[in-house]
Amino acid sequence: MKKAKYIRVSTTEQSTERQKENGFKLFIDKVSGSVPFNERKAASKLLIEADKGDLSEVHVHAIDRLGRNTLDILETIKTLTEKGVNVVSQKEGFCTLVDGKENPTAKLVISIMATLAEYELNLIKERQREGIQRAKERGVYTANGGSNPLTDEQFLSKAKNALCAKHLRAGESIRRAAKLSGVSNATSQKVKRIMNSVKNVSVL
Repeated sequence: MKKAKYIRVSTTEQSTERQKENGFKLFIDKVSGSVPFNERKAASKLLIEADKGDLSEVHVHAIDRLGRNTLDILETIKTLTEKGVNVVSQKEGFCTLVDGKENPTAKLVISIMATLAEYELNLIKERQREGIQRAKERGVYTANGGSNPLTDEQFLSKAKNALCAKHLRAGESIRRAAKLSGVSNATSQKVKRIMNSVKNVSVL
């Protein structure tokens, strides 16, 4: 089985030369670290070879090359280790398998990473809950996280929309009314729909 080295740099301008090593099959992604490992072009090919049993080791310059965040990194390590692939991080100085068995030291490091990731995730959720509560207290919270939507009356009272409604009532087509009032065709269609469904709406 082959040894591989996975290299990721953020942009096409960054050089990968300093990370290359002889004796390794190279998998190189020039992609943002925000992209999950299994959605990267070269990384996906690496996983396919791991599935086939063609890889014995995957080396990386640093563990953060393997994922977009701690949880993604942990999932990538878990996936490769379960396939019998030893993950070797040069910067952190550990490997996940020793003589085909799980490395206790690496297991401890990964366990700590998992705990920190869970803690970080809980903090994020807590901040979200606090933000939602504050939004509810201000009366601006909606289930989709946006601001309160305009009522039909408020929508039609906006200057351009009101002008669009005026042209529509005068018999203009949706497209023509949109052009005359400076709104999009979609907005003109919405104005028309509201006009047809809402009665006794005061429009300028």
